[in-house]
Amino acid sequence: MASIFENVASAPADVIFALTASYKADTDPKKVNLGVGAYRTEEGKPWVLPVVHKADHIMVNDENLDHEYLPILGLESFRKASVELILGADSKAIAEGRVGAAQCISGTGAVYAGAHFLSKHYPFKNAACYISKPTWANHRAIFEGVGIPVLEYPYWDAETKGLDLKGMLSTMEAAPSGSIFLLHPCAHNPTGVDPTPDQWKQIADVMEAKAHFTFFDTAYQGFASGDLDKDAYSIRYFVERGFEMFVAQSYSKNFGLYSERSGNLAIVAKTPEIKNKIESQIAKAQRAVISNPPAYGARIVSVVLNDEKLYSEWKENLSTMANRIISMRQALFDELTKQGTPGTWNHIVDQIGMFSFTGLSTPQVKVLKEKYHVYLTDNGRISMAGLNTSNVKYFAQAVDDVVRNH
Repeated sequence: MASIFENVASAPADVIFALTASYKADTDPKKVNLGVGAYRTEEGKPWVLPVVHKADHIMVNDENLDHEYLPILGLESFRKASVELILGADSKAIAEGRVGAAQCISGTGAVYAGAHFLSKHYPFKNAACYISKPTWANHRAIFEGVGIPVLEYPYWDAETKGLDLKGMLSTMEAAPSGSIFLLHPCAHNPTGVDPTPDQWKQIADVMEAKAHFTFFDTAYQGFASGDLDKDAYSIRYFVERGFEMFVAQSYSKNFGLYSERSGNLAIVAKTPEIKNKIESQIAKAQRAVISNPPAYGARIVSVVLNDEKLYSEWKENLSTMANRIISMRQALFDELTKQGTPGTWNHIVDQIGMFSFTGLSTPQVKVLKEKYHVYLTDNGRISMAGLNTSNVKYFAQAVDDVVRNH
């Protein structure tokens, strides 16, 4: 008998995971992986944060811990610490009791939980979600998957290799009132280009005037600049302005908990009553999808964020990661400048966070892969974490060749 699934088409492979597979299969000793969005040490190895090791030992030796189910909305101490981390412990919104939270399956799950809620309960029917162009591919997949139309707002200016603020604001002004805008508060993926405080004010002015809904997705708090408060500036500014919003938080990057899928959806509502209603609906939906979230990663985060000494050590670990990334930006810029590589390369040091949008074309990326065994996405995005003092000169020489000759 023929299968009833005979006509199911094969889905395309995920770009990043396929890139990593190609890199692993490559036997060239000079190969470089600049595709995966995960921190690497100077030796090119994954790094377990020392403070995470300490939290592990604390948990192992805690005889009161068990493996019972967490509540549907997750570990209370984790949720409370998460909203204080992103909004600030002295946040007026928290003090007024109108900030809620749901522990989710990392940042991806937090975006999904918020998107699913909006698909069912957002009062502006048929409202589209606007995502930046370019953006993290999952943003489109998540919102379209829950039935919300997805449109784009300009973000990357190819000429200046910076923010297209004019195009972004124009799209916000032209969008129907009550549209949903997904914003990156820091270390924009994939460009590494962030608005300045003054530009955030202009963005907030238009968002407020048009009654748009703000949905922040933050995966790099503290990892971007090394300063937790600086990286949360835009979110806290919008809260001060009185916006209702969702904030998806991920602990994959800033805690190195990639496989533990620890995340949170912060809910900033107008009143405690509205916050409670939103939490109840997210809990209802979460019960049907995952029943309740996993404990291990959330417990690690909770142990660290709720212990003054461990929290201070975590901030030092963050500085270690952020500063190495910053130093690699400078090293790459210096090598390209030394070689006189055609074009301007200031954007390498002006951008922030794990990724840099190099401005390299798809044909140039193809040459980098085939000739130099350097793996990056076709749009020219590189993970700065994949560079180190042993390969940065080699990569710069490869870039110089493709820019001059291809």
